[in-house]
Amino acid sequence: MADSSFDVVSKVDRQEVDNALNQAAKELGQRFDFRGTNATIAWAGEEGVTLQADTEERVSAALDVFKDKLVKRKISLKSLDADEPQSSGKSYKISARIKQGIESEVAKKIAKIIRDEGPKGVQAQIQGDQLRVSGKKRDDLQAVQQLLRNQDLDVALQFDNYR
Repeated sequence: MADSSFDVVSKVDRQEVDNALNQAAKELGQRFDFRGTNATIAWAGEEGVTLQADTEERVSAALDVFKDKLVKRKISLKSLDADEPQSSGKSYKISARIKQGIESEVAKKIAKIIRDEGPKGVQAQIQGDQLRVSGKKRDDLQAVQQLLRNQDLDVALQFDNYR
């Protein structure tokens, strides 16, 4: 019998992020406390988001609105990397990025957790920005998934290609 396996990945549905961004932009335009603050949110490249407002407090509030919309669309806040507000001329800006993929240091850490705390007979191989976990028993693979869900890692993990 062949080994069962699954992939540990960290990816975000760009369409859901786009929907959250559009909802946040609409709310910034409609809410009373954002009137006259020139609060905006927009894409900055493929994975970047830029928030802008007249005061530091309002740009931070705009970021909170965006985070709220992400959570409502079931996107983990671990995949959002936002900077501190910075003054640029008469307004304040926050640059944020959507993190995709598992960095090699985090991948090594996850592989070590699986080796040390996971069931015997389960292997983890790093393949680019994801990990392939394989083992003889499906119950062991499910135990590894539960183990990784209970870990406090800096990335949002999903499990793909369960075979």
